[in-house]
Amino acid sequence: MKIIFHHPLPLNPNAVSASGIRPLKMLEAFQELGYEVDVIAGYSQERKRQITKIKKNIKNGLRYDFMYAESSTAPTTLTDPHHLPLHPLLDYSFFRFCKKNRIPIGLFYRDIYWLFEGYGKSLNPLKASVAKAAYRFDLLTYKQTLSTLYLPSLKMGDYIPIVNSHIFKALPPGHASPRENNSTSFQIPDRPLKLFYVGGLSSYYQLHELFDAVQKQPNVELTICTRQAEWHAVMHEYQWVSPNIKIIHLSGSTMQQELRNCDITVLFVKPQEYREFAAPLKLYEYLGYQKPILASEKTLAGDFVKKHGIGWAIPYDCDAVTHFFSTLLTHPNQIASVYKNLQDIAPQHSWRARAEQVIKDLA
Repeated sequence: MKIIFHHPLPLNPNAVSASGIRPLKMLEAFQELGYEVDVIAGYSQERKRQITKIKKNIKNGLRYDFMYAESSTAPTTLTDPHHLPLHPLLDYSFFRFCKKNRIPIGLFYRDIYWLFEGYGKSLNPLKASVAKAAYRFDLLTYKQTLSTLYLPSLKMGDYIPIVNSHIFKALPPGHASPRENNSTSFQIPDRPLKLFYVGGLSSYYQLHELFDAVQKQPNVELTICTRQAEWHAVMHEYQWVSPNIKIIHLSGSTMQQELRNCDITVLFVKPQEYREFAAPLKLYEYLGYQKPILASEKTLAGDFVKKHGIGWAIPYDCDAVTHFFSTLLTHPNQIASVYKNLQDIAPQHSWRARAEQVIKDLA
């Protein structure tokens, strides 16, 4: 059992963003399942050397079961640090080579943000045009060479041009491993109810209504874990003086400890068109820790939470959140079914399960 793994950037074991975490987790999952993996990753010069070696293997008769690829947020031809397309046909020609040699290719396409109106506002217009042309070249490559184009959700497929939709399949993020949680009941603690959010704060991650609601609830505490720079960029938008809201800047094990200690995790962000198909990594991270999730309606995360009964999806509105807190604190037994559902659902969404899906599709 031998496969090729492709990613047009270096693999970073210290990555903290979803775009860096996902490729590593998928690679590790294939290896844990017993596959021998030849990796093509790094900047273009490094990928060129690796591609040359793998082409030689194939020409010498070595058989690969399939190739799995993870795209980057940047176009493939512009992923070098200087963003110059020094080897514009490198990956395209290798993908065609693999198809010619009957090696099925599945690629995860990260997002389609470049097609939205907000893209390129901070870029030189010429650079933005070049980037969009390079994104379209990626899609042309996919159309001509892929067996399967994996997406965070099938809803994202409605926005993708050029590629035929019949090769689309959903492959959302996963989690490292489900934490055993034998709780099937919930008692109101003799302390405030602890809510926890980890992630970005920006125009795409707005939590203003939640801030307003929590300030009115002395029996609720909200912890926001985000990068310091992101908080400083938006803190003027959040007018709060309440001591039951805490802003922290942690990662790794210290962040995870905060997550373990909370009662409810938060994905209660303002709905936007992009959120209707975006599958945030934090949703599955929360699921892996088997923590009930508070999400907003009219988002993909809210739909997922509601469908599987692993939390609550409510309107993005201060009054709706206030009512939710009052009801939950009065009737805490409603969390019992949520815990049971978390135990049942979590194993189905591990990184291992994602790799098993790819193997079933391609091998």
